[in-house]
Amino acid sequence: MKPHLPMKQSVIALSVLSAISVTSLSAIAEESNEQRADTEQKKIETIQVTGRSLSYANSTVSSEMKKQQTPMTSALSIIDNLPGVLVNEGDPFGSDEWSTSISMRGFQLDLASQQIGMTVDGISNGNSNYGGGTKASRYIDTENLRSIEVSQGTADISSRSNEALGGTLDFTTIRPSFDEKLTVSTTLGEYNARKFYTRYDTGEIAQDTFAWVSISTQQNDDYMDGSITNSRDHAEGKIISRIGDVDLTGYLSYDDAVEFTYQRVYGLEQYAQDPNWDGLIKNFTGVPYQDQALRKTWGTERENLFGYLQADFMLSEVKVSTNVYYHKNKGMGKWMPYYMADVTDDGAGNPHSELDTSTTAFGGSSAGSIYFVNRDGQSLSPNEGCVSSIGYPYGGGGPEIDPGCYEQGAMPVSSNRHSNYSKERYGVNADLIWNTTIAGMPNTVRGGLWYEDYQRDENRSWHKTIDAATGPRYENTPYWIQYSREFPVETLMYYIENEIDAGFAKFRLGAKKFNVDVTKEDQFTPANNLNVSSDSDALISAGFVAPLPLRGLEVFGGYAENFAAIKDGVLERDDTDVSQIEPETADNIDFGLRYSTPGFNASLTYYNIKFENRITFISNEDVDGIDFLEAAAGGYVNDGGVESDGIEASLDYRLTDSLGVYISYTKNDSTYTDKGFLGNTVLGSAQDMAVVSFDYTKGDFYAGFSTKYVGERYLDQANTQETDSYVVSDLYLGKTAYEFAGAIESMELSFTINNVFDKNYLGTIAPNAAWIGAPRTATFNAKFVM
Repeated sequence: MKPHLPMKQSVIALSVLSAISVTSLSAIAEESNEQRADTEQKKIETIQVTGRSLSYANSTVSSEMKKQQTPMTSALSIIDNLPGVLVNEGDPFGSDEWSTSISMRGFQLDLASQQIGMTVDGISNGNSNYGGGTKASRYIDTENLRSIEVSQGTADISSRSNEALGGTLDFTTIRPSFDEKLTVSTTLGEYNARKFYTRYDTGEIAQDTFAWVSISTQQNDDYMDGSITNSRDHAEGKIISRIGDVDLTGYLSYDDAVEFTYQRVYGLEQYAQDPNWDGLIKNFTGVPYQDQALRKTWGTERENLFGYLQADFMLSEVKVSTNVYYHKNKGMGKWMPYYMADVTDDGAGNPHSELDTSTTAFGGSSAGSIYFVNRDGQSLSPNEGCVSSIGYPYGGGGPEIDPGCYEQGAMPVSSNRHSNYSKERYGVNADLIWNTTIAGMPNTVRGGLWYEDYQRDENRSWHKTIDAATGPRYENTPYWIQYSREFPVETLMYYIENEIDAGFAKFRLGAKKFNVDVTKEDQFTPANNLNVSSDSDALISAGFVAPLPLRGLEVFGGYAENFAAIKDGVLERDDTDVSQIEPETADNIDFGLRYSTPGFNASLTYYNIKFENRITFISNEDVDGIDFLEAAAGGYVNDGGVESDGIEASLDYRLTDSLGVYISYTKNDSTYTDKGFLGNTVLGSAQDMAVVSFDYTKGDFYAGFSTKYVGERYLDQANTQETDSYVVSDLYLGKTAYEFAGAIESMELSFTINNVFDKNYLGTIAPNAAWIGAPRTATFNAKFVM
């Protein structure tokens, strides 16, 4: 497929500066299984933090970075030490997506923004938003993680994501072992943390066929008051087989997580009051206004099933890689509003039908709120002239929320509000590589497509709290279904690229295009139906990479026009005018040096990015409380843009045979270009970050100590609230014993402490608010291989 490419003079000029980047689709198609095993082992042994020889900045996590995190920790945290990357998670083990964020070059992946692409074994993760999205950490057990490659800006042209404005994170799973073995791992840690994991590698179960399957279960309490328990059950498996000249790979993952979220703190003043408390409470009070902050009612449930089948083979002189995949997601987000919504007109003085557990109202809107009732179910009014004595949370409220302002016998009422999500998607990928020559110079033509069809369903149900004076349990039958809507989304991406090796340098030039159709189908009010086509122009990508006279030194440069389609979440709010929303775009330029010799690897990259049409959610939650009904004005708008430039540097040096040092530094300047905040620093982006890590290995013993510095960041676009910089250190040590006893092939014991010095700091930043960073956490792991 060869799309028509409009030529631009600026693009032609930039293509001379740009670079060649072919991620080979897999020489797998030409290798026997034993050869593949050999190749995989060599790749693992030569992984360098400085990245591969490509025309854009890229980094791959090292084995030492994996050791700095525990087997319980989210897979996202492992990339935190790479140049340009900042990962914040409110929970020590990453079991709270609500407080999780990733920042790169001024781009964000958090509650409000999804501007960084994410793939699993090269396959789209299906968006990363909180309401119905799925980050890679939900697909992959950390103990099944082979590697993570981070492309900070001008990612590979074949990347499967329509969120990749600021680069792509590709998470890859381990391959089956060629020998039969059983791995058993147990992790124990603070905050009642524990994980039990086992993986069985089958060895050769049929001719040229190998597989593994794993199961795990884990849990941990919240670190603030220990009042809730997060849990996760996970099953995963992979199979590879060679049938004739075709290499097949199958993968299946199931994940069931129950999480309880931390709350953000609103401004530096609240944080200064108590830097160890997010404002949620442990015990039920019987006062609905205060119980809206009960930690156990801030819940999230997520269930994911994901699988793919891939084939790699040669078609004449063309390498072909193709796969089909399927993903099903189900989830729920819970809150406990301190009132019941009055959605049915029952007539003045009559009992509220909302209290009748046998009836459900569908659609419509709330005409008011019910706070206290008598035994007949009639609303009560507070005593005239009463002043509420309740000042927490959110500064308190009027007399209507205070039980002290009612006559004896008044009964409080409240709701449990559930946002119910489900998503089903399937897709197909195909990539072709044709190696040939032009005028005696090696030439490679690549092309491919990605098609995905998915539907996300969402409804919101309100359930009466059975007895708001005694506990948070709720009626199973909702008294109101506020809305129900479906979001069909269809995505087609196709690309073509040519690269030529001129000897003194490799050059590439390519283009890709997205066609994305997003629809909202309101199940109650068809007048609210929306549709938006989010098609891109032809997106140019170009680059070069050239060796320099000094052996091991190369120069590279890359240019890419990146694109993020309008997401279905933008259509959720009926008060968003989608006709005024445009897709986000970003022009990324990388230029740098990369040096690689045995024992010494380094890279230096300069980047410049122009990000336009930034889509921003205008939140309805602020210091005055949560808008449970989402009735206040709010929605999504294109809010100007961002310009970023900076440098990313890394050095990986083997000081001795046993001791190595890794250093990374990031200088980033990301500023708004919209008129209201022109020149202001992008909220949540740090201008300076640095990492120093020492890693020691001698025989069967290993240890390491890593420290990361994160500079000041702003909580708001106006740059009126600046957080302090912070320094967080991690320590790990371990020992492996081989031929330990009988059938046990090896035993490995490891100990990890994250945030060694228990530093207080603000992590994920949201507009005018932030989540408290995770405290010091120690864990111990024992792993046996049999």
